[in-house]
Amino acid sequence: MEKETALQAKKSKPKSAPAVRKPRVAASTGAAVEAIRGGVTAASGFRAAGVKAGIKASKKADLAIVVSDRPAAAAGTFTTNAIRASSVDWCEAILPSAKVRAALCSSGCANACTGARGAKDTAAVAAIAAAALSAAGGGAVTPKNILVASTGVIGKFLPMDRIATAMPKLAASLSATGGGAFTEAIMTTDLARKESAVRVTCGAGKFTVGGTVKGSGMIHPNMATMLCFITTDAAIESALLNTVVKRVVNRTFNNLTVDGDTSTNDMVLVLANGASGVAVRGIGRGAATLKAFEDGLFAVCNDLCRKIAADGEGATKRVEVNVKGAKTEADAKLAAKAVANSNLTKCALFGNDPNWGRIACAVGYSGARFSKQKMSIELCGIQVFKNLQPVEFDQKKAHALLKKKVVSIDIDLGAGNETATAHTCDFSYDYVKINAEYHT
Repeated sequence: MEKETALQAKKSKPKSAPAVRKPRVAASTGAAVEAIRGGVTAASGFRAAGVKAGIKASKKADLAIVVSDRPAAAAGTFTTNAIRASSVDWCEAILPSAKVRAALCSSGCANACTGARGAKDTAAVAAIAAAALSAAGGGAVTPKNILVASTGVIGKFLPMDRIATAMPKLAASLSATGGGAFTEAIMTTDLARKESAVRVTCGAGKFTVGGTVKGSGMIHPNMATMLCFITTDAAIESALLNTVVKRVVNRTFNNLTVDGDTSTNDMVLVLANGASGVAVRGIGRGAATLKAFEDGLFAVCNDLCRKIAADGEGATKRVEVNVKGAKTEADAKLAAKAVANSNLTKCALFGNDPNWGRIACAVGYSGARFSKQKMSIELCGIQVFKNLQPVEFDQKKAHALLKKKVVSIDIDLGAGNETATAHTCDFSYDYVKINAEYHT
């Protein structure tokens, strides 16, 4: 899972300065999706906190919790790695659920590959958190009302005594403005806080979706290696939420890659407490509200994907691979993910080298269907390849554009109307350095 290295101590204090964009109107529903500032406490009825429990060697905050003031519907998606942490098993056994009260995360120790003791410790952490929340006036909270996540070095046991000591302080620190503290406490090699939130205005009223994610290395499609926590004050039944979450994750986090490693602790957890009074249903007039809800959830997840790619270990630039003209969505994803996963392409991008041949090669082996007469590739808006032939272009201009912090690769397969986008970053010398110092 994500790891804390000696190099991390040299990094600057994490900052978060999310851009607030103009409202985006979903043409199909008339709903407006407006980016706002905030993270897991942007939505009404959620409080969060983060404290130092002594899990991390760096002595930074390492224990975090987000709590719903009322029972929340919850759903999640989980790592596809066959070797997985007990926290993944714990959450997957609970979800989907209509009775979740909190999501707890410990950072600095993955509690993965720790056998029966690891599973026992996960259950004990949930029980300790439930007792602390009940004592702090949260009503009767049980361990099965608590979702548990962990991140850090694999193969080490949780320091249960330290966690138990810190839990009352964590519960007492809960605040409606504690989203930032939560985010900082879940970070390991992350250089920046990654938070996102939107306000959705639709025919049924207004609601908010907010979230945060940690992840910087060991990022690969099919869940990616990261922990994501999303909250919303919309009301939605847990089974329907589960369907929407899986659909959105498949379009966002499952198209994200940094280095091709799928890890042991990955999960996306979504809590919906209904505090806004807006009900999301999937039938009749509710279909428009459901579409608005999915648009809002997609906006937050996609923004968080961008931020992970920008903060990839050692990354110097974020890369978006946009594919259009695919015969099917599956073809579009195959092509986008093949290019995003190509280490040769990512090395070329680090060197600002407009080596479109590596991109074409990745499309060719991706399995995606394309038209040999119509396929084209653009780098930073400059066409470099068409009809299986090179296109003359200004090499110096392309080289200069590739130095920017955000680089686009646009591929038209020329075979249909389906699209997909994959998020990644370049592959630098520092990635090797960071991971060479993984355990030190």
